[in-house]
Formats: sequence, structure tokens, C-alpha cells
Amino acid sequence: MGNILWLASYPKSGNTWLRVFIENYLVNGAKPVDINSIHQRSIDEVKAFRYQPYVGDGQTTMALSTEALCAIRPRVHADIAAQAQGTVFVKSHNFQGEFKGYPLHNWQVSSGAIYVVRNPLDVAVSMAAYFNRSIDETIEYMAEDMTGTPNEPENVPQIITSWSLHVKSWTENEDERNKLVLRYEDMLENPRKSFRKVESLLGLKRNPSRLMKAIRHASFRQMQAQERGKGFVEKHEDAGYFFRRGSQGQWREVLSDSQVQKIVDTHQQQMARFKYLP
Repeated sequence: MGNILWLASYPKSGNTWLRVFIENYLVNGAKPVDINSIHQRSIDEVKAFRYQPYVGDGQTTMALSTEALCAIRPRVHADIAAQAQGTVFVKSHNFQGEFKGYPLHNWQVSSGAIYVVRNPLDVAVSMAAYFNRSIDETIEYMAEDMTGTPNEPENVPQIITSWSLHVKSWTENEDERNKLVLRYEDMLENPRKSFRKVESLLGLKRNPSRLMKAIRHASFRQMQAQERGKGFVEKHEDAGYFFRRGSQGQWREVLSDSQVQKIVDTHQQQMARFKYLP
């Protein structure tokens, strides 16, 4: 068994909240951790500098195809695992599978995963606002089976796929690996119960006071206040704020009946599994 613990989700589904909680729990400080430091412990495998050592002389990752970069990915993950001391938390928005025969997650150096799933009706609202797209464009994006992010100077491509395929790929065989699946809505409604499961997966002894302190330090209000005060390094350039609302049920105020129906028609099977059908 390896030492990478994947922190995975479809975009705008609670991945950062999970990472901030874990950081606050492990640090166990008197004050909330700086949100701009969480990437030092829960790292992002998508960063181009991790792939650069495997690119030819005089080239950058921008010169490589998505297929070529995915061929490098298992070695990058092996490097991350080898360079870490103990468990290393690695963020991923990739779906759990392969791209043209290349695995997007190297399970030979991994110990398990925590996957956060969120109602796609709210995901559509959050993604549209964050990436400065229309709701209809976002709904189409979430329905595409082979979509992802582009090759950029700082980040290699991610293979995200549709919301349904992404959720299915990470959750359908939950028992085959050391994996925890959390609903974003449950994290909101009962953070103590949800994050206790994280504490348990990490192999830590039950510590109610430490748990509740980490939950307070990772609250949405706390993260939002930090971003308003000093920004957030992980925010997309097109976004106004990373921490916008963080609530559930936003879709009721924003989506039209036809937009709701389109999302339900596209993602009905997985929405039913997680009790998201309106």
C-alpha cells in the first residue's frame, strides 16, 4: 500500500473545504490556518512543474499532447509519494479511470481516497458563477462525457468527464479500496458526523474537542473572510471570489424549470443514488 490519499471531487463540490478542515485538524492551532498555505500539505497533482522533469530538453509541458502528459502521470504520482514523509494528501478533479490506456491515478502508490459529491443542480449554479459562464453553457459542459481542462502553462490537463460519469467512477466500487464518500449536503447539515468519518479514515483517535475546533476553523465564513482580506491563490482568474456562498439549494433561486429538467434528464441515475432528485 502506498501513501497518497486522494482528495477528489467534481469541480465546485467541496474539495477545498475538505482540505482546509484536514489542515486545521492536523495543525490543531489556536487560530485558523492560512488558506493560502493548504497547498503545501494537500498538494495538487495537476501542477506543470511536477511533469517538467519528464519533458524533453528545450520544451515545456505546453508542447505535449494530453495523451503524452497522461502517460507521465503515474511517474509524477510515484514522485509525490516518494518525496513525502508519511501520508500525503493529493487533490484531484480527474475522474477515476484511464485516458487512452493511461491511469489517471497511480493506485500502486496510493492508500485510499475521500470523495465529495454535491447536488449537480447546485454545482451548475456554482460553476457558472465561478467560471463566468452562462447556466446553459455550464449544463452542457457537465453533460459532456469527455470534457476537461486545457493545457496551461501552470497546469496540465485534467480529464473530468460528465458529472454522472465522474461520480459513478469514484463511488460505484466504494468498497474495493480504502475510500470514503461524503455528500456535501451532509457536511453542511451535520459537519460533526461527516468530519468524524474523515478523522476515522485517517486512523486518528476520536478527539471531539479537536474535531470541533477544526470544524470552526474551516467554516465557510472563516474561509470567506480570509479570501476577502488577502485573496486566495487557488482562485481561477475568471472568478470574482472562490468562496461565494457555499450553501445548498441555490438552484431553486437561479435555475428555470427547463434547466432543472435538463439536468435531471441527463443525470437522473446518479442523482437518484444520492437522493438529489427534486
